Amino acid sequence: MDKTVLKGSILVALGACSYGMLTTFVKMAYEDGYTSYEVTFSQMALGVIGLLVINLFVRKKDNSVAGKSRNLSKFKLIAAGTTLGLTSLFYYLAVKYIPVSIGIVMLMQSVWMGVVLEAIMKRKRPGTKKVLAVIAILAGTLLATNVFKDSFQMDWRGIGWGMLAAMSYTGTIYCSNTVSLDMHSLKRSLWMMIGGFIVVSIITLPSLFIEFNLNIFLSWGLVLALFGTVLPPLLYTSGMPKIDVGLGAIISSIELPAAVLMAYFLLNERVDIAQWLGIALILLAVVQMNLKKSKHARAQEQA
Repeated sequence: MDKTVLKGSILVALGACSYGMLTTFVKMAYEDGYTSYEVTFSQMALGVIGLLVINLFVRKKDNSVAGKSRNLSKFKLIAAGTTLGLTSLFYYLAVKYIPVSIGIVMLMQSVWMGVVLEAIMKRKRPGTKKVLAVIAILAGTLLATNVFKDSFQMDWRGIGWGMLAAMSYTGTIYCSNTVSLDMHSLKRSLWMMIGGFIVVSIITLPSLFIEFNLNIFLSWGLVLALFGTVLPPLLYTSGMPKIDVGLGAIISSIELPAAVLMAYFLLNERVDIAQWLGIALILLAVVQMNLKKSKHARAQEQA
């Protein structure tokens, strides 16, 4: 493997692992008595500050990379960023009621939702491979959530919030790939994060005015902001340009096993063989969907 591709792959994998670790830290914050509103607000607030500092640093180092953007582009990114804030809010509410291993599987429903959204936006039926991948993801989800077990018990509030999180995440992915692409990726991340912070503030502040433990900023807020809003954009921004989109999507799916393993070791969440088979099926579907993109990109580079 080319050294540049290898370096890019490692950076993207680290970014995906950062996202994967996030949910376990959220669960641990819950165990310390913090609410989902406190967790989400502190992460978004510190994330905005962190990305702002990074952007100032990047702009000083390389003005040509940072560039300038129109107010309209900023407004579009802020509007698009509301999906980012809603994803965090819905997802953290979901894992309040269901295990991390189930929560991350619910979030991965964004893969097939993305296929549906793409078909609607382009007014084009998805190909056979994508349809088969969607079926595999749904089958893997049924296995991963232990639906077929006689002892199956699930808090449907968590499933509902998880599906809403997946829908919001689908919107985030779509906006990330379509809105204001002429702007530097770090600046795009900042404006989207500002949009996310605004919508989270509107939803959470009425409750936080009544009760808010400021210790969240020093205890879990810093950790959540680091692994959820600061490190991933830096790692993805550095790694993605070195590899093609298909390979990037495949490597990013490592977020799923990373989240499950973190929950297994730190939260003692048990995952049986059927659940691992379901997770493996979802990962194979993601690989199958993006392998063609990766091969096509390599063929263009060789040509």
